Amino acid sequence: MTSPETSTTQDQSCHDEHAPHGYITAKDDYLKRLRRIEGQARGLQRMVEEEKYCIDILTQVSAMTKALQAVAMGLLEDHISHCVVDAAVAGGPEADAKIKEATDAIARLVRS
Repeated sequence: MTSPETSTTQDQSCHDEHAPHGYITAKDDYLKRLRRIEGQARGLQRMVEEEKYCIDILTQVSAMTKALQAVAMGLLEDHISHCVVDAAVAGGPEADAKIKEATDAIARLVRS
């Protein structure tokens, strides 16, 4: 993410609360998925409280991790196809900044 001092009009388009974000067309789907993940987290807490078998808990952790990764990949794809493409069309430092931002996000996902 760029600092406020280096922010440009194009850069603001994907950060402005009034500009549509790339994920906006699938917002309800993302919210549904996140609520399901929230339920999975509560289920994990309950499993630990009830002292369920370790492998059963780990299986659920794995399922929750995959669900979070699917949300992250969807958001990343939406970001690239919206914000990064828009910046690339505009060209200049905005494009470079958005590409760097996207590659940094990918690096964070790969490390997690």
